[in-house]
Amino acid sequence: MNVRPEDNVRTASRPSELRITDMRTATVGWEDHWRFTIIRIDTNQGLSGYGEVRDLASKNYALMLKSRLLGENPCNVDKLFRKIKQFGHHGRQGGGVSGVEMALMDLAGKAYGVPAYMLAGGKYRDRIRMYCDTPDEPTGEAMGKKLLGRLEQGFTMVKMDLGVQPLVGIKGALSWPQGMLPGDPEDKLEKMLNLHTLMHPFTHVRLTPKGIRLLCEYVEEVRSVVGDELPIAVDHIGHIGVDDCIRLGQALEPYNLAWLEDLVPWQFTDTWVQLERALNTPVATGEDIYLREGFMPLLKARAVNIVHPDMATSGGILETKRIGDTAQEYGISMAMHMAGTPISTMASVHCAAATENFIALEHHFNEVPYWNDFITGLPKPIIQNGYIQVPEGPGLGFEVNEEVIKEHLAEEDQGFFEPTPQWDESGSWDRLWS
Repeated sequence: MNVRPEDNVRTASRPSELRITDMRTATVGWEDHWRFTIIRIDTNQGLSGYGEVRDLASKNYALMLKSRLLGENPCNVDKLFRKIKQFGHHGRQGGGVSGVEMALMDLAGKAYGVPAYMLAGGKYRDRIRMYCDTPDEPTGEAMGKKLLGRLEQGFTMVKMDLGVQPLVGIKGALSWPQGMLPGDPEDKLEKMLNLHTLMHPFTHVRLTPKGIRLLCEYVEEVRSVVGDELPIAVDHIGHIGVDDCIRLGQALEPYNLAWLEDLVPWQFTDTWVQLERALNTPVATGEDIYLREGFMPLLKARAVNIVHPDMATSGGILETKRIGDTAQEYGISMAMHMAGTPISTMASVHCAAATENFIALEHHFNEVPYWNDFITGLPKPIIQNGYIQVPEGPGLGFEVNEEVIKEHLAEEDQGFFEPTPQWDESGSWDRLWS
């Protein structure tokens, strides 16, 4: 009787024979606008892999890829990524490809019995530093107290909003071409700024000296509460033009901020060069950029000090590691944006573990009490003393909690991993050359 080595080894699957048989989704949500689509890719061997479409992105960005994946071996992650990446784009449109790549890495890791970071080349660190995002507070003192609470929870880095929106309605704080848009100027201005109706350079909203002074006083109040040692990044400054970004950035330099994020749209490389050269505070952008090549103009121009991809936009685990590795070649470090469930967060953890020049990963939902409950198999809470331990289980290292997903299905989409036969065939010619 011939005895094969594999007869004496417990195997989770036969990776060479693994094939994709289905893709299904479930969309969860909370508060009045957060929506996240969880992807499940099934196989002929009973293994399933999970990924997540970027917040507020259509699940169709992922489902349209199903017909291109059926019958394929999910362990061929790079091959399948190259096959589907043409269907992604910057912003939320990259969410489908990115979520699928997470699920493929989950499946490949489960098939081979190794954590996903191993498939990305191994890890540089055992735990991932998290930085905690903190929404608007009415005063700098209130924001400082909120940040102090983050510090007491163990976070070693935080981010706060410091936009021009709170200045709307304060006499003499802003100037703008009133009547440029129909309706009441002040209400319309606030709506325009909050909903990003116009890109930053085209609003022609300007900060007055009073407006700059008020924003600086806000940050000074924050620093008076938390002290000078806590790294504080700043987001949601716009929508103002580059000249006012420079004026504000220079005025904020005494407060030693960790970075200024998304001052202007990422597409304007020359404008970012202007900002980077004029300011002594680091500048960062990238959460809406898709693929490594999308970052290349900024990197080649050394237009940012920190790249800030969102792995649920940028192309997934391996592509985001490539972004970080390329940034490192230009002497630029990488922080990671993240506003998602623990599924996309843990995928980001594997990417962060495998990327040498990584700084910190964002956490957006510190006040959502059930955020930890969407997955099982990890210590609870998932974030402990400001860090997430890199999981050593196969794939992404967790199991999904189906009951919690069912409890928080989005009101407009109650389907729970329902069959999707309508996406089995594409009916299109996808080749990029003729």
